[in-house]
Amino acid sequence: MKFILFWVTLNLPGALTYDPDYMNTITPPYLAYLKSDYLPCAGVLIHPLWVITSANCNLPNLRVILGVTNPSSHTERNVQVVGGEKMINHPYFLITSIENNLRLIKLERNVEVNDYVKLISLPREPATENAVCTVSTWGYNRCDLSKEPDSLQSVNISVVPKAECHNAYKSHNITESMLCLGIVPGRRLPCKEVMGAPAVCNGILQGILNFADGCVLRADVGIYTRIFNYVPWIENTIHNN
Repeated sequence: MKFILFWVTLNLPGALTYDPDYMNTITPPYLAYLKSDYLPCAGVLIHPLWVITSANCNLPNLRVILGVTNPSSHTERNVQVVGGEKMINHPYFLITSIENNLRLIKLERNVEVNDYVKLISLPREPATENAVCTVSTWGYNRCDLSKEPDSLQSVNISVVPKAECHNAYKSHNITESMLCLGIVPGRRLPCKEVMGAPAVCNGILQGILNFADGCVLRADVGIYTRIFNYVPWIENTIHNN
């Protein structure tokens, strides 16, 4: 256990403090910043015309920003901004539940796929227990939560067994359509992160953050929507719209 905690500390240089000057090398090219008149969310580019995120994101007057590291900066190059044409929630999503928590966003135009903006692949098989995945999102500066989140960070965490997830979230029903990732169960330190963080395992999108009582960038265990279970709905929705 001491080794695991030491490894986490080494791999979370910015997440532990939310240092506003910390930048995590290169923005994952599939990662989208969903800016709106309410709170932002993270999204994932799965098609030149489609982004996927959590259905519980409230996104009035949406602008989808791709290739961006610091959303509060107005000087970054290689950034693409496009509006959203329509939003489609999973038909069985309920605002009172954490199940079926997915939304597809159709963009107003095709984005340009290049070195800075790329598509992520959907899974053809589910992520296995203990698989290591990269979760990316933006953190807020604790000293000034009124500004845009300015610290893009990633953390490598693993898929945890269902029983372990039940222990971390006893009041939630962890179904087969959910995936749990993390290293430090029960830590739950206060923080503010952008919702909808994706979990990418071996270059494949396996999860979208659904619920976390804690900080996923600090490796707290979070509940993710298992993308594998929803591939038919995703592909049919894109085909029919």
